[in-house]
Amino acid sequence: MKTAMTTVKNFGHVAVVMGGNSAEREVSLKSGAAVLAALLESGVDAVGIDAATDLVGQLQMHKINRVFNVLHGRGGEDGKLQGLLDFMGIPYTGSGVLASALSMDKVRTKLIWQRLGLSTPAFHLLSADSDWSAIMAELKAAVVKPVREGSSIGMSIVSDAQSLQSAWKKASTYDSEVMAEQYIKGSEFSVSMLAGDVLPAIELRTTHEFYDYDAKYIANDTVYLCPAPLSADETSELAELCRRAFDALGCSGWGRVDVMRDAQGSFWLLEVNTVPGMTDHSLVPMAAKARGLSFPQLLLEVLAATLKAN
Repeated sequence: MKTAMTTVKNFGHVAVVMGGNSAEREVSLKSGAAVLAALLESGVDAVGIDAATDLVGQLQMHKINRVFNVLHGRGGEDGKLQGLLDFMGIPYTGSGVLASALSMDKVRTKLIWQRLGLSTPAFHLLSADSDWSAIMAELKAAVVKPVREGSSIGMSIVSDAQSLQSAWKKASTYDSEVMAEQYIKGSEFSVSMLAGDVLPAIELRTTHEFYDYDAKYIANDTVYLCPAPLSADETSELAELCRRAFDALGCSGWGRVDVMRDAQGSFWLLEVNTVPGMTDHSLVPMAAKARGLSFPQLLLEVLAATLKAN
């Protein structure tokens, strides 16, 4: 207990930065409220800050020593907040500028993984002059995504050229860069990373076409199997793949890797989330619980990494 109390004291005045102006604002506010309540319960001197207005002024006014970042999406997950905090000399949770920027960009993430021989589905960047028919002839079925959004915002699954073009138009309202990724039909997994450790994998089962925004944050019929029902060898293979994927982007502290498994049993990397959700539906707390960590204990572990890094 003495060590725990000393650590809590060493955190100083902590800001839980949340909200902002991205498409993930509402989810971020929910995550922030949960994190703030748990930190206060643990005795951390913490305050919530909505990044939507005058973030610098708020950080200075509250004399913040450390930031717990739950600012999902653009601004908080793409290296911008990280660069600001580096400039201000304020330690923060999670990955640094480069890793955050790379992970937020699904195309650059996949290019790195491909170069390293890590399995990830084939893809095409889309534009107004894309050859829709040729792309669908190659991919057969595709998941259309904004390149720099999270929480499955703007995503569609398509199987013909006309639907591909319509899905591109929809996704383009969220991002100027849109990709079509080969659709992997099978099981979906999420693997959380914490302070260099790989937490138990979660298999996600949903009645929706895919694990979309509603399935993630609203629906009550999504099934989470944790630890995932895999053999020892499969569990080890998945953990090693996700560790390599996380490390390849230079990620640190904590995060989550999303993976599909096809009918032949092969795993396919989808993306890395460097500021995962912390709502009552969120996956990292679920994986941590399977490892024996309560929600407050998980948050203290995430914060403790900022003491070592700075």
